[in-house]
Amino acid sequence: MSSDLLSVHGLSVTRGGTTVLRKVTWSMKPGERWVIMGANGSGKTSLLSVLTGLLVPTEGAVQVLGQVYGEDDWSHLKTIVSLVSSSLRQMVQEHETALEVIGSGRYGQVNFWGKFTPADIAAAHKMARLVRAEPILHRPWAVLSQGERQRVLIGRALIAKPQLLILDEPCAGLDPAAREQFLIFLDHLASQSGGPAIILVTHHVEEITPAFTHVLGLKAGRVLVADRKEIALQSDVLSRLFSAPVEVLTKDGHYELKVAARRGRAM
Repeated sequence: MSSDLLSVHGLSVTRGGTTVLRKVTWSMKPGERWVIMGANGSGKTSLLSVLTGLLVPTEGAVQVLGQVYGEDDWSHLKTIVSLVSSSLRQMVQEHETALEVIGSGRYGQVNFWGKFTPADIAAAHKMARLVRAEPILHRPWAVLSQGERQRVLIGRALIAKPQLLILDEPCAGLDPAAREQFLIFLDHLASQSGGPAIILVTHHVEEITPAFTHVLGLKAGRVLVADRKEIALQSDVLSRLFSAPVEVLTKDGHYELKVAARRGRAM
């Protein structure tokens, strides 16, 4: 297990008498960039919560970046694993500028109430250039578009120099044009050498850019597929994953999913 970036073996989670993860076994190795897919209720959120130390597993072995759950101190996990999710986006106060949001990542805080040092400001400017947010650096959160907010939050996550970056449905709420621009940015970020390992959580194969290498498909709390994307993103596999007849189309490394029409009476 020690050579893996993360590894879970026989992972189960029971909450309120309901088992939401069942004997999940999966590992991520250096150089891999994974996509986690599954219908609502498949266990994606519970798996992320375990990997970020927010949820205690019922059974199984869990290792993240060399730290073994139950054997090592996971209190510092947030300094090496960064999660960007819609819940974080909703926590930022409207008057916070993009610079303040990015800079707060150096302290692991949201809505930073202290005073930034010159080094903090310089680091925020450098990160803003990386995530293509420099033109909006002094704008308040209230006037930023959803796509701009996502880039700023990724800058906030990266400024702490995490070893693992988890993006939980980062395109949710984006219009088609903003989503396309964000996906170009995401593919550029994932392709960079020396950056953090990346996990993307999504419902949509269209959001899987060429830089991603593997797919983990969860269904009803179990692993349906965990393989290279060329093998996982097949029509028969995703039809089982989403419990519906679908067709997966590919062109120039990009994917498209079409749901087959069902016969029946019109409403």
